[in-house]
Amino acid sequence: MGTTREMDRLAASLGLLDAAELRFEPVDDIANGGVLCALPALLALGLLRHTRDHFSLPKGFYPLESIFVLIASLALARVPSIEQLRYEPPGEWGKLMGLDRIPEVKILREKIGLLADDTERTARWAATMARDWMGQDTEAAGVLLIDGHTRVYHGKLTKLPRRYIARERLCLRATTDYWVNALDGQPFFCVTKAIDPGLQKTIREDLVPRLLAEVPGQPSEAELAANPLLPRFTLVFDREGYSPELFAWLWTEHRIAILSYHKHPGPDWDASEFSPLQLTLVNGEDVTLQLAERGTRLANGFWLREVRKLNESGHQTSILSTRYLGPIEPLAAAMFARWHQENFFKYMRQHYGLDRMVEHGTCPIPDTTRLVNPAWRALDSQVRSTTGRLTRQRAEFAAGILHPGENNPGAAARHEQRQGKLLAAITHLEAELEKHQTGRKQLPKHITLKDLPEDQRFAQLRGGRKLFIDTIKLVAYRAETALVELAREIMKRSGDARSLIRGLIHTSANLRPDPAAGILNVELHGQATPVSDSIVAHICEELNTTETTYPGTNLRLKFTPIRSSSFPAGQDV
Repeated sequence: MGTTREMDRLAASLGLLDAAELRFEPVDDIANGGVLCALPALLALGLLRHTRDHFSLPKGFYPLESIFVLIASLALARVPSIEQLRYEPPGEWGKLMGLDRIPEVKILREKIGLLADDTERTARWAATMARDWMGQDTEAAGVLLIDGHTRVYHGKLTKLPRRYIARERLCLRATTDYWVNALDGQPFFCVTKAIDPGLQKTIREDLVPRLLAEVPGQPSEAELAANPLLPRFTLVFDREGYSPELFAWLWTEHRIAILSYHKHPGPDWDASEFSPLQLTLVNGEDVTLQLAERGTRLANGFWLREVRKLNESGHQTSILSTRYLGPIEPLAAAMFARWHQENFFKYMRQHYGLDRMVEHGTCPIPDTTRLVNPAWRALDSQVRSTTGRLTRQRAEFAAGILHPGENNPGAAARHEQRQGKLLAAITHLEAELEKHQTGRKQLPKHITLKDLPEDQRFAQLRGGRKLFIDTIKLVAYRAETALVELAREIMKRSGDARSLIRGLIHTSANLRPDPAAGILNVELHGQATPVSDSIVAHICEELNTTETTYPGTNLRLKFTPIRSSSFPAGQDV
C-alpha cells in the first residue's frame, strides 16, 4: 500500500540498488507534517552524526539515515511502539521521508535487528552521543543528577528479582536503570542493572569511572593541586546514596563533590540562624528561601557543609555537600533541581514509552555475579518485622500505668492482667527475634548466581534493541525541548509550551519542493488560536535561520506558517 516507485523496489530486490534516492513531491494536508520542525534540532543534536561510523545496512530500498529519522519522528509523534506502526498511514509518512512509503512493521523490525543486535556497538554509539551532549554544554555537565528508575516486567520469560516500586507502592519484578541527567533534566545516559546492587555501588563501580573519562572541562591536576577545595564535578542524588564512606571516597580519592540530603539531621536549628536569600532556580525562576549553614562532621569523621532550608510549616530540610567553595544559594538551587529528573522520568514514561519492552528474549547473567542471598533476605525481613512489633509492644507496656482514678481493686486487677499479657508477648517476641538474628548470622549475606537453587535462577532481558531505540528517543526528547525553549521565548505561560509543541508536531502540512531553488517549503497549517499561530511563526523564523538541509538531499528546509484566520484577534465572525 502506498507503493509508487516500482522500478526502484524491483532494482532493490535484485540487489542492484544501494539505497533509494529521496525525492519529495508537492502534496497537501500531510498528517503529522509538523514533525519536520524538529528535524533541524535532531540533526544538530547528532542523530546522524555518527551513524555511518557505527552502523551499516545491506543493499536495499531504504537508506540508513531514513531509518533513524523515521524512528525519531515516530517517537515525537507519540506512536507508542513499532507494532503500532501497522495502524499508521504508510504513504503519508513516506511523503515526509522523501519516499513512497515507510517500511512495514516486519521490515522495520528486521532492520532494527541488523542495526542493534550488536549490543557493544550500540553501547559505543550511545556513549559517543552522551559525550557530544556533555561537550555541547560544559557548564551543565559540571553538576549531574543521578537517580534510579525501575522498569516493571510483567512477562514470564524469567523471574527477575523483586524491587519496591514507589509509584505503585508494591514489590514487583523489575529492572533498574541508573540515569545521569543535567540539572534541567536533559538526559545524558543510563546504566541498566538486571541485578540491582544499589545506588552507592553503582556510583562507585559504573558511574564514576565513566564520568571521570567523559565529563568535559574538568580541572587539570595542577589546578587541583593548587586549590585543595576545587572539585572536578558534582554529583547530586537522594538519600538512597547517603553513605559517609562514599562521600569521603569520592572526595579524597577523586575530588568529586556531592550534594545529598542528610539522612540523620539531628535536632532542628534555631530559627534565628535562618535568613532570607534570593536564588535563581534552573528554570530561571527567582525565589526567596530561608537558608542557614553550618559545618558538620559525620560518623566517620568526614567534614562537610550542611545547609538547611526552613519551610513555612517549620520543617527543616538538611542538605550535605562537599562543594566547599562558593555561596550556599547555588547548592540549594542544585539540590532542589532534582525534581527535574523525576519529571523527566514521568514525562518519558507517559509520552515516549520509556518502560515499554522493545524485544522479547533473555540472555544469561555471568555465574560469578554477586547478589543478595534470598534466604538471608527472608530472615532479614523477619528480623525487621519482629523488631517493629517488639518496639510497639514495649512502648505500649511502658505507657500502661495505673491512673489515680483507677485505684479500685477491679481496675487494678484488669491493669495487672493486661500488663501481664503484654509482658508475655514481649518475652515471646524477644525469643523470636533472637532466633531470627541467630539464623541470619549463620547465612552469608551475598552469594554468587551459581549458588542459587536451580528453581530460583533467572536471566536478564535482552537490551540491545531497547538501548538503540531509547537513545534515539533521547535525541527526540532533546529536540522537543529545544523547540519548547524557542516557544518559551515569547510565551507568557511557559508551562504550556510542551503541549503547544506536541500540537505543532501533529499539525498537518503542505510540501512544496523547489529543486531548482534547492528549497523544500513546509507550509504548516494553522493552530487552534491566533496566539498559537504567532508562537509557531516565531519558531519557524528561528528554524529558517539554521538553513538545515534535509539529509540525503540538497533541499534546504523552509518553514512557512499558514495562519488559521485572517481576522483580527477578538473579532467575531
